[in-house]
Amino acid sequence: MQPLCAYEGSAYPAVKRYVLDAGPQPPTMDGEVTAEQARRILDMLTDGGAMDHINTPLALRLIPLAIELEDEPLAERLLTHAKSNATDEIESGWAEFEHLKLTGASIDALSELTAQSELLEGGEPLAAAVAHHVALLHMAEEAFEEAQMFASRSLRIREKVKDNNGIVYGLALLEALAKKQHNHETALVHGSRRIELLMDMRDEEGQMEAMADMGHSQATLGQFDAAKDLYTQSLDLAVGLEDLSGQLVARWGLADIAEIEEDYETAMLQLSDCLHAFINAGLPTPIAVRQRIEALTDFKKSPEEK
Repeated sequence: MQPLCAYEGSAYPAVKRYVLDAGPQPPTMDGEVTAEQARRILDMLTDGGAMDHINTPLALRLIPLAIELEDEPLAERLLTHAKSNATDEIESGWAEFEHLKLTGASIDALSELTAQSELLEGGEPLAAAVAHHVALLHMAEEAFEEAQMFASRSLRIREKVKDNNGIVYGLALLEALAKKQHNHETALVHGSRRIELLMDMRDEEGQMEAMADMGHSQATLGQFDAAKDLYTQSLDLAVGLEDLSGQLVARWGLADIAEIEEDYETAMLQLSDCLHAFINAGLPTPIAVRQRIEALTDFKKSPEEK
């Protein structure tokens, strides 16, 4: 029996989306505030004349929240406010970046903003962010050579200014690009550096995700013992953080390996533990988990039982 979630291309974010997007989830925004709370925050900061008192950086931070709440008119108001209240070229650049994203501007326009930002004093964080975004757009179009170029450019800028969080994002992108091109040895190099940096930063949530990503690469290369060790470390961190999605991804990977090794009891145990974690938290179990348990149950039945 082949694992229900094939290894090729199913790195941490993809597995998380595949499983968690397959069924109802608690009404949270990035797991931190509910949609209702987010709405109240936006109303408090933008209703009436309140928006007149917020600066450009805050307005720009509120735009993704408005978009997530599907309030496009408010997002446009916030963008207009951010652009008109920018106090310097850097803030104007960030506002222009948001404008280009919202309007679906061309990659050429975003590339030009990258170049312009690099010329500004103190413009490195903006240039790195835009280059990273351009790399993502190229990757989505499977233009991997161009994606690699912009991802590497972004990483170099972040290394220059010693932006550790940005370096982690850059390494994760390069790791994902390597996987997209089935170059899992290169992915391991980026993944190893990513984990080392996250450990230095004492970022346990980042370590949890990075270890699951690297476990995926190890498993794809057939290095199952190393993969199981990484998934287990990721799972331990997820349990300690009470992160259900992290637990799900790690257990999903361990179940994949167990199925490849035809250890169906272990696969069922991992998936059942995942199911019980959601039940104990009072949350609906993702449909994909239930479907996979049912498929394993059917597979294990004798022909007479089916």
